[in-house]
Amino acid sequence: CLHSAAAFPKGCYPLEEEGLKTFRCSNARLTEVPRDIPNDTSKLYLDSNRIPFLPRDAFRDLPLLLELDLSHNAIASVESGAFRGLAEHLRSLDLSSNRLVSLGKDAFSNLKAKVNLSNNPWLCDCRLQELIRTVDLAAGSSGGLEEHVGKAFLQVIADTDFCNAYKKTTDVAMLVTMFGWFAMVISYLVYYVRQNQEDARRHLEYLKSLPSKQRRSEESSTISTVV
Repeated sequence: CLHSAAAFPKGCYPLEEEGLKTFRCSNARLTEVPRDIPNDTSKLYLDSNRIPFLPRDAFRDLPLLLELDLSHNAIASVESGAFRGLAEHLRSLDLSSNRLVSLGKDAFSNLKAKVNLSNNPWLCDCRLQELIRTVDLAAGSSGGLEEHVGKAFLQVIADTDFCNAYKKTTDVAMLVTMFGWFAMVISYLVYYVRQNQEDARRHLEYLKSLPSKQRRSEESSTISTVV
């Protein structure tokens, strides 16, 4: 499929690098993945733009793509199936220096490419752990843990199991909450008993302070009221 230069977004252009069809859109101020990329492209550079997310089937018309650079964008979400159609040939995927916090475990489903996920504000939780288990990390992608590349995520983070840790944290939170309610009930009962004792003591002192006749009258009144 042939494309004229006029059909390409401003700042994008095709060329040939090392005998491979390449399409460059670096620093082109893009806010989405271009649609008119030549389908015989082998290397695609979309780095240093303003792309905020990757929709489903974003690269489905690029069956020969070998390298995909999406670094230095504003990508915060990746829809399931965004890389569909790339599993067979893609060998390098760069998502470094974006705004990724969390992704579904199917985000890189069936991809065999080396993936660079460095310099993203990841939330280290069970969801990330499940994701990393499906990814072949590129060297340098793990932020100083290069010697662990290719190993299971549990090994990378010193055998910490975030999935079980999350469940344990939830259980502990429930126990703390229950203990808090129990402590409140006990405190109320203690306060109630002490308050009644204090009221009874004050009433007795009041009766003792009355003259004898009035005291007997008050006591009789109290007894009759109780009866």
